[in-house]
Amino acid sequence: MSTTAAALPYDRRLVGWLSLAQLVSWGSVFYGFSLLLEPVERDLGLTRAQTSLAFSLALMAEGLLAYPVGRWIDRGHERIVMTGGSLLMAGCLLLHSFVTGMAAFYAVWIGLGAGLSATLYTPVFAVVTRRFPHDFRRAIITLTFLGGLASTVFIPLTDALIAHLGWRHALWVLAAFHLLLCAPLHAVVLRGAPRQVAASSRGTPPAPLGHYLRSAPFLLIGLFVMLMMGVTAALPAHMVSLLRDNGMSEFWVVAVPAAIGLIQVLGRLLLYFFERHFDLHLANRLIPCLVPLGLAALLAAPLAGGGHGTAALLLVMLFVALYGIGNGMLTIVKGTAVAQYVNREHVASLNGALGVPQAIARALAPLALGLLWRPGVGYTYGLWLLLVASAVAVLALLLAQRRALAGTPA
Repeated sequence: MSTTAAALPYDRRLVGWLSLAQLVSWGSVFYGFSLLLEPVERDLGLTRAQTSLAFSLALMAEGLLAYPVGRWIDRGHERIVMTGGSLLMAGCLLLHSFVTGMAAFYAVWIGLGAGLSATLYTPVFAVVTRRFPHDFRRAIITLTFLGGLASTVFIPLTDALIAHLGWRHALWVLAAFHLLLCAPLHAVVLRGAPRQVAASSRGTPPAPLGHYLRSAPFLLIGLFVMLMMGVTAALPAHMVSLLRDNGMSEFWVVAVPAAIGLIQVLGRLLLYFFERHFDLHLANRLIPCLVPLGLAALLAAPLAGGGHGTAALLLVMLFVALYGIGNGMLTIVKGTAVAQYVNREHVASLNGALGVPQAIARALAPLALGLLWRPGVGYTYGLWLLLVASAVAVLALLLAQRRALAGTPA
């Protein structure tokens, strides 16, 4: 007899092991690409545009497969999905070490994108939501805390491996992480997956998936996620140039992006310890507001004398604090919004349906910010666009929350 999601007690050890797999998956593949970029270009004779396309293809493959992966998880196949994803990434990383041409390079990164669709936040958030319907938010905070350290651990590790072994043999070590750690881990800890769809809180079966896909809360949350994904994807790619345009010294040009990463983890840590003392829905309303407030501070910095004045530096530091904490906590809001305001029984499929819009936003936003750059003006127009987009995203989430909590039929 299959178990229901409601019958499974919260398991801290399971969440801890899944968090470790997240650290490896994010660190070895998602963050590893930037370190492989230059050596691959030298060996294969590729341009920066040609190598960058490989990562875009991976992100698009991840987005295209998000929905079918979500459907498989909703049907109780989470163990097969995540174990298979880890094995696929191990195989693709190993094949990556033998590539000698552009076509093979693109092929392995499309395969890695498919593996990411089965192993990163979207599938693992669905897994803990189905297993722990009353504690899924706490599980997701734990997952993102360790996942947020992936770049801190794997960027220096991968850099050292490439320096000592060369990029091809470094890929063997990264493949071993997935083959010997992540795949067995997923195969063992994800046994006993809930297969039976649990009844709703009113004791009635959940509506068909199509009902929720057409509902106002889901469409509004989709808009919120897509816009915020665009904002948070656009800034990192241009952060160094943006700070230089503001007249910041090289010390701050390096220190600010590094500080944002650390503050994101701090924001998740604060949420982990103090969230239970605040109203959940109030927190969901306030957290996304930190992103547009941070952008407003960054826009105000040139008006305060560029990077040369104390006031301008304080505004940039305010941006770092607001955007860093907001972006760190925003991952939890985005990861839990569908389960909280739309439906929990179909959460994997519903989040998967947002995979393609997220992939498009993530791919186009950095390009749009670059196109809006102007000599003498810098990124001002682009930052205004991001500010408006983030404000619209906040409004969309507020409307979705209001519709869901009021019980308004779609």
